[in-house]
Amino acid sequence: MAFFGLFSKEKKETLDKGLEKSKESVLGKISRAIVGKSTVDDDVLDNLEEALITSDVGVETTLRIIERIQDRVARDKYVGTSELNTILTEETAALLQENNTEDVLDFDAPLPQKPYVIMVVGVNGAGKTTTIGKLAYQYKQAGKKVMLGAADTFRAAAVDQLCIWGERVGVPVVKQQMGSDPASVAYDTLQSAVANDIDVVLIDTAGRLHNKVNLMNELTKIRNVMQKVVPDAPHDVMLVLDGSTGQNAFEQAKQFTKATKVSSLAVTKLDGTAKGGVVIGISDQFKIPVKYIGLGEKMTDLQVFNREEFVKSLLKLD
Repeated sequence: MAFFGLFSKEKKETLDKGLEKSKESVLGKISRAIVGKSTVDDDVLDNLEEALITSDVGVETTLRIIERIQDRVARDKYVGTSELNTILTEETAALLQENNTEDVLDFDAPLPQKPYVIMVVGVNGAGKTTTIGKLAYQYKQAGKKVMLGAADTFRAAAVDQLCIWGERVGVPVVKQQMGSDPASVAYDTLQSAVANDIDVVLIDTAGRLHNKVNLMNELTKIRNVMQKVVPDAPHDVMLVLDGSTGQNAFEQAKQFTKATKVSSLAVTKLDGTAKGGVVIGISDQFKIPVKYIGLGEKMTDLQVFNREEFVKSLLKLD
């Protein structure tokens, strides 16, 4: 079972507030799916299927959820529409639990390696650098020594933004001149991290997808060069996806998982959108753990993804 730490009242309130728009949209569609019906029949299931697909859960995941509900209804014989919301919540949470067995550590949990190296990838504008800053803050708050590496050397704004986050959080940033070799920045960052007994290293990378071959070659080179300093680095390749783009986030995930080996996901900008259902589909279809979700502007609004609490917040009636 994944280690999430205590899901505090404060975390739950942040989650509920962050998913407010998505919840209103999803529950509104589910309510319309069962209006005038007392039992869960084929019409209700067809309407529920449409409600989930139009809530950005995705076709494949929706069909799996509907199949599970059909089995549940057949097994329990008589199921009223008043129970449908609870069954939907339980079956969706169970599906995600089955598909994601990897443990997700909270920020204050012991690290499996030192330095623990996270290479962060994603398209420009997805919230990659902001996510790095928030991760750095939360790891530092948990007592970890953190260092950032500005390996997105193609955009001055990316390096500047990372340096601003470094100052805000109070952690060092390793950078070079614009246009420098990103692998060289990653190498220098890890050398400095080892020399300074750093616990967590976060490496920012360029977010270009116009040529997957170039992207793959660049990320492979960064990985190979880092391994000269820390043999098993990076320990996590985290893909940051913009949840507010809905189905476009699926496409970004497809492209990046083809270009490099992605081991975890962070889904951002969920507070400003009604497309929160996309997290369920992404978590299910890519079989890659969603580790973090972004729920607001504050540094504490990046949460460790708790599947059960997320599904309850999004789907369960109050």
